Amino acid sequence: MPEGPELHLASLFVNKMCEGVVFSGPVKKSEVSKCPDVPFTCQAYRITATSRGKEVKLTLIPIKSDDAKQRAKPGQADQPMDIVFRFGMSGYFRFTTEDELPKHAHLRFYTREKPCRVLSFVDARRFGSWQPSGMWQPDRGPCIMFEYKSFRDNVLSHLPDRAFDRPICEVLLNQKYFNGIGNYLRAEILYRLNVPPFVPARDVLEGLVSDDLLEKEKPLKNEIQDKKTSVRTKKKGLKQEMSDLLRLCHTVPLEVVNLGGKGYDPEKADYSAFQAWLQCYYVDGMKSIRDHNGRTMWFKGDPGPMAPRDSKSPKAKKRAKKEEDHDYTDRKKVAKSRSVGRRKTKADKEEGARKTPKKEKEGVKKEAESKRGKVEKIQEVNTTRRGTRSNSRRRKSSPAEPTAGPQT
Repeated sequence: MPEGPELHLASLFVNKMCEGVVFSGPVKKSEVSKCPDVPFTCQAYRITATSRGKEVKLTLIPIKSDDAKQRAKPGQADQPMDIVFRFGMSGYFRFTTEDELPKHAHLRFYTREKPCRVLSFVDARRFGSWQPSGMWQPDRGPCIMFEYKSFRDNVLSHLPDRAFDRPICEVLLNQKYFNGIGNYLRAEILYRLNVPPFVPARDVLEGLVSDDLLEKEKPLKNEIQDKKTSVRTKKKGLKQEMSDLLRLCHTVPLEVVNLGGKGYDPEKADYSAFQAWLQCYYVDGMKSIRDHNGRTMWFKGDPGPMAPRDSKSPKAKKRAKKEEDHDYTDRKKVAKSRSVGRRKTKADKEEGARKTPKKEKEGVKKEAESKRGKVEKIQEVNTTRRGTRSNSRRRKSSPAEPTAGPQT
């Protein structure tokens, strides 16, 4: 999800690509987008961009002409308009030819040149939004990168608020105080401080002062000092710098910006420099659990006393499963052979259940044939018996046959 550094890089991208380019005509919106139409039409205008935390503002500036014929016609804009963008999960800007217009370009600004080019706001998931004639959201605090003093004062002056009763990892996502911090930045900041993510936010921030002492530090004067004292002073200053969470909320995002767009470049999409910069977020060997808002928190070591109960890492489950699959100890082999045997018997039963109808049909057929054979044999035996009985009866009932020869 784009965070403060990415939105600032997006504004730099717009300013670079649109420098000296004249735009013309209406601002067009895609048919599928549910965001509001932009009622801006002008014969000639320029575009500039600025960022503040997790918002980007495009300013459309009409080009005024001294020629009476070239003056704004009815329906044409003659005053600048601000459009405030929030990128959601996947928003970014592209500057392409009209033929290469991206599939999910939901708001489009056309140049006056031929062939025409288009600056478009691309958002595949459509979680992003824009507001014509918009202003910075009043509920958002000062920018962590470019309004550092106001940001620091805003946080420390509101420490008694109930929002700071929550774990520090969840408070860092509260845009009312940390405008620009997102999921990967909070993981990197807390990792560098070696602060457990689920400790009370107030405990981490209470010791800080409203003025950043590091900015007011001056070089030491050439005075005679004990070596031990100077070493202690250096250690104390280093500890103070490393334990100042608000200071890191300012410097860590600027490190991403200084990658030169390589970490979040919509044109080349080369994330290698950004991935090399990450020390905790999605890095092998780190732990991850979901916070009370369902967002995944990456960390090292103990999560802290306010960690959600029964919260497990999806990645940890996958790793455990893979380790089981590749464990070839004797115990695992026996368990594996048993499970294979069970699977085979189960498969045999299923196969037998599938084949049973055929066997039953064959058995019924054979049984019927054998019954027929028995019946036929019985009938034959009965007929032979009847024949013999009838013959014997005939013999008994017939008179005696005359003997041969003359009677005397």
